[in-house]
Order: sequence, then C-alpha cells, then structure tokens
Amino acid sequence: MPRRLVALLLALICSLGTLSVGVGAGTASADSSSRAEFAPIRPGESSWRVRELQSRLHQLGLHSEVVTNRYDAETRAGVARFQRRHGPDTAGVVDERTWTKLLSLTTEPTPEALHNVYTPGRPLLERGDSGMWVRQVQARLQQVRWYDAKVSGRYTGTTVTAVEGFQAKRKIPVTGQVDRRTLTRLKDMTREPTKAELFNIVPQGPALDPRCQTGRAMCVDKSSRSLRWVVDGVVLRTVEVRFGSDELPTREGAFAVFRKSRDHVSSLYDTSMPFAMFFSGGQAVHYSPDFAANGYNGASHGCVNVRDRAAVEWLFDEVQLGDKVIVYRS
Repeated sequence: MPRRLVALLLALICSLGTLSVGVGAGTASADSSSRAEFAPIRPGESSWRVRELQSRLHQLGLHSEVVTNRYDAETRAGVARFQRRHGPDTAGVVDERTWTKLLSLTTEPTPEALHNVYTPGRPLLERGDSGMWVRQVQARLQQVRWYDAKVSGRYTGTTVTAVEGFQAKRKIPVTGQVDRRTLTRLKDMTREPTKAELFNIVPQGPALDPRCQTGRAMCVDKSSRSLRWVVDGVVLRTVEVRFGSDELPTREGAFAVFRKSRDHVSSLYDTSMPFAMFFSGGQAVHYSPDFAANGYNGASHGCVNVRDRAAVEWLFDEVQLGDKVIVYRS
C-alpha cells in the first residue's frame, strides 16, 4: 500500500477517535449541565418559582390557597412537612430531589391558581339564614373588625356587607355569601368565639384582663379588689378579696391552680386556710375568717383572701386543677 494512502488512513482513524472522544465529552458536559440547571429554592427567595412551589404545596394541603412570590415562614413549614414525609430533610431548602418528588405528586398549577383568581364556592351561609353558625360568623367578623353590630344569629344585610368587605380585602370572590373558602380564611384569622361574644354579654365591673376572656379563669383584679370567676368570657360569680402586704405581696401574672385543699392549715403560719386553691408556690385563693371579721383592716401573707365563705365554697367546687388564675391591675 502506498505510503501516502497509509498516512491518509491513519489520519482518518485518528480524527474519528478524536471525534468520538469529543462526542462523549460533549454528552458528559451536557449531562453535567442538565444536572446543574436546577438551583435550590431557599428561604427568603422572592421569585415566580416560589409561587409555583406554594401552589403545589397547597394541592397537598401544606400551604394556604393564597400564593405569593415570597419564600416565607408558611412556605418553609410546608416544605419541612413535605420533606418529613418524603425526605430528605434539608432545613427548608428545596433541592432537586424534593422538587422532583413534589412534581410527581401534584399537577401543573393553573394560571388562576398562580394569580389567586378564584371562582365562588357553594354557599354554606347566605342572606336569610339564622342560627348558631351565623352567630359564629358574626362573632369572628367582630374579632377582625368587619362586623360592628350585635351578634344576632340572623344573616341580614349588615352581615352581607361585612362578609363582602372581608372577601374583597382577601381577594375572595365578593358574593356576600359564606362559602368554604371564606369560612376557612375567617377561621384561620380568628379564635373560637366565647359565650360572651356569641350572646353579647358585657362583663360587669372593671374591664377584664384579655387573658380572662377565654377558657376558665379566676380573674383577680387588685385595683377593684375583686375576684371574678369567668368561663368563656362570661362572669359567673364575683367576690370581694384582699391581698398581701407590701412586705409579702400577692404575685401578679398568669398562673394555674395546681393544688386544692378543702381544710388546709398553713404549716408556716399555723393559720386556717379553708377551701385553699394554690396557684403560685404557697400563695392560694382561700376563705379568711380574719377578712370576714376585720375587712380591709389587715392583709394576708400573700394569698388572695375571700371573706364570703359560702361563695368561696361554691368556687372551690367549681374550680378544677389547671384552671387559670390571672392576677392583675385594671
């Protein structure tokens, strides 16, 4: 074979080898580039893909229906719950594995979902309805300052106007009717209404501390020298009380009853403390014979003294361990 032909064949073989290597390198480079294309989505990021992330989390019940561009605390909580279920936990960072799993479990968000454009749902409550559910909605609307009339339990024009205002503020279709979306959003923004809120019961005497408005509480007001037994915002009993001296003051703050002793006698002062309900160390609410006899010409050793024996006996039977004791000044 002529040398020139051999040289040409060798050159051709070398070029094919180089081309093969180049193609392989190009493929590897492309694969690497493909893998590098996904940038993790991190807390604090503000972008359109955060909006898609939130919308997909909403499909799984891990985010509210309202989506934004901001990777905020709600988004992080949803991602954390998703990663606990499907792994791995990356401290709220959406890596490629998390994103791929999320895509496999959800559908492409609609333009309406991504832009918070909703269609009205079936009405659960509307004009003309009445009853406890209407009271609940009116009381919750009062809490967020959209309803300023009395809670009546009747779905009238005033309620319609309040619901419309609430819906418009939150970009919910404005119908004046309460659908599932409106009710869910309202519940998320409010707490369970108290009996006082549901039935327009105004507490007697000085203003109650807000901590007394919910649950079961002995609401002890140093300013009015009163103890009010309050359940769900309704004052059921009021008694006169006195407190400790400047040297042994009654502690102020939020406490809970941790011990009850019907016929208690103080081991420290060797004095009778009937119907004692302890809330802070050795301090308790209890009946005081001295208070009954001498009124405010005296003081306790830090306890809350009650001078009405029948009232404190009734209270002792009503109060349960764990009930709140709020000591404050109005």
